Amino acid sequence: MDMESIQTFFNSADAFARHNGMTIAEMHEGYARAEMALQPFHLNGAKTVHGGALFTLADFAFAAASNSRGQLALSINSSISIFRGAKQGRLIAEAREVSNSPKLASFGVDVRNETGDLLANFQGTVYRKSVSLESLLPVSGSAE
Repeated sequence: MDMESIQTFFNSADAFARHNGMTIAEMHEGYARAEMALQPFHLNGAKTVHGGALFTLADFAFAAASNSRGQLALSINSSISIFRGAKQGRLIAEAREVSNSPKLASFGVDVRNETGDLLANFQGTVYRKSVSLESLLPVSGSAE
């Protein structure tokens, strides 16, 4: 499965990310950049970005980066530290592989606003399953 197909998979198959207006803008092995334009529904009662929205964007970048080798990888642990909020504009999450082994991999994700200010840092670990991402794609020409 080539990188373009994996990126297309994440931009189409992740209904929750799509519902929240998130896209994978760039990816290569061990790396992914996810973006999201802040909308009113991303804000909390204090009128700043909800921590859950920051976590979701970081988690989406993490998912794409950890699956970028074409092997299904699922999160087994993740955490986030939030440093500052945002009220408008575009948010960018960049996930980078920190450690890689056949079964476990660790990633760091920085979430920034469009001017480059660091809003949050996310860390996650995945377990790599013996399943290819390609096996999750619908079979072409099958009747549903």
